[in-house]
Amino acid sequence: MNIVVVIPARYESTRLPGKVLAKDTGKFLVQHTYERALSASSVSKVIIATDSMEVMKACNTFGAECIMTNKDHQSGTDRIAEAVTNIDADIIINLQADEPEIDPACIDQVGKLLIDNPDAEMATLIAPFEDESQITDPNVVKCITDNNGRAIYFSRSVIPYDRNAGGVGDASLYYRHLGMYAYRRDFLMTITTRKQTALELSEKLEQLRAIEYGYSIMAGVVKHCWEGIDTPAQYKRFVERTLKD
Repeated sequence: MNIVVVIPARYESTRLPGKVLAKDTGKFLVQHTYERALSASSVSKVIIATDSMEVMKACNTFGAECIMTNKDHQSGTDRIAEAVTNIDADIIINLQADEPEIDPACIDQVGKLLIDNPDAEMATLIAPFEDESQITDPNVVKCITDNNGRAIYFSRSVIPYDRNAGGVGDASLYYRHLGMYAYRRDFLMTITTRKQTALELSEKLEQLRAIEYGYSIMAGVVKHCWEGIDTPAQYKRFVERTLKD
């Protein structure tokens, strides 16, 4: 299987403008993520997809292959579909640019889910909650699966809802979604042409489009989640950890 990682890297960010080019560690944030992806043993190519000449110029300084894409894409998935139009790949992995501490083994794991499950079109990762207070946080997406590891639903609400407990029950039953995806090439090209669906628009979760159209998403479990960089405070903690090491 030819597995390609694509890192969508928009320059604009509501909570941390220009974060992909933040460089307090001596490396661009997107560079950290790119180098992690290169360390995954199953990956044949890593590409950065952007809509910014500033990001393109920065990527050139550390030798990354960077593809310019349309500014008007509604999601990272749409940007990735454009970026791989002329790229040879069986499986495409969507890795967010603000994941500089991703374990390369997790990249291998999400790709292997599609190799091991030929009837699934898409795969992602989930993890147990380390902070139980996040179960009720709508900014942290939850996922429930069937007994075979296929995703049943993703939500910002508490799922499953424990009726006896009036909400959150046994914390070990809850899993948070980690925003990395693997797609089969044909599926990626198809799903990005489909109209947005009601649940997707309601929850603002693009993976629900696949579920609403009847596609299968495998959800692999990892023991620990990693911290993405969404806020200045998170970036500060990342810099401190990196410089300490």
